[in-house]
Amino acid sequence: MEAGVPEGTPQAAAQLEARDVSVRFGGLMALDGVTVRVIEGEVLGLIGPNGSGKTTLLNVLSGVVRPVSGSLFLNGEAASRWSSRRLARKGVGRTFQGVRLFRKLTVHENVLVAAHALGRGRKRRQAALELLEQTDLLAVAHQPAGSLPYGTQRRLALARTLATNPRFLLLDEPAAGLNDAEGDELVESVRTVKDERGCGVMMIEHDVRLIMQLCDRIQVLDYGRTIAEGTPAEVRRDPLVIEAYLGKSA
Repeated sequence: MEAGVPEGTPQAAAQLEARDVSVRFGGLMALDGVTVRVIEGEVLGLIGPNGSGKTTLLNVLSGVVRPVSGSLFLNGEAASRWSSRRLARKGVGRTFQGVRLFRKLTVHENVLVAAHALGRGRKRRQAALELLEQTDLLAVAHQPAGSLPYGTQRRLALARTLATNPRFLLLDEPAAGLNDAEGDELVESVRTVKDERGCGVMMIEHDVRLIMQLCDRIQVLDYGRTIAEGTPAEVRRDPLVIEAYLGKSA
């Protein structure tokens, strides 16, 4: 079994992989030889202190940032020079830290804008409604997006990304600003997406409770390098992870 691939993973499972990637911004080495694999049917949590390189790594995987060294692969095909648009067409969907919605359009219309992958005409409208039901947004389908509570807007951002029919879903702090109840609703939405669609999910999140509850595997970054990787139980006990979050005195 290759490093970074969990025991029992079928060799035929689709993968989005960044291999030994480094990214430099001026004199700052944001990523230093990081490898990560997002595997279909699995939720991978990416955690680490602020400034550890998490969003930069997600930007590499989605084609927003090109590494100065290392490679990107999608199902074994070299994708380092692909644009973010081409990666999206190939099934890599992502959300952003900030909620980006068409605030004057309705919830249904917001999803329809992104639903080019779900068909045309009546088929697309029906698929969008089914997606709203899947993400528990059907009751507010005809409300303007800007009138929704913040947690509901977060779920709409997820629904819009799902409307592109991704095989790999990259979530950048999806629970930011949510209370515990809203966070639990998000957990159920992501579980439903994984179970019903079989897509691979990678999520950056500071809510460790949510990460431990949801993820099959966790990778930890610190100063642009991977310091730990494993199951939630393994990562929770890792001395390097404890030190990174709490300091040596812990």
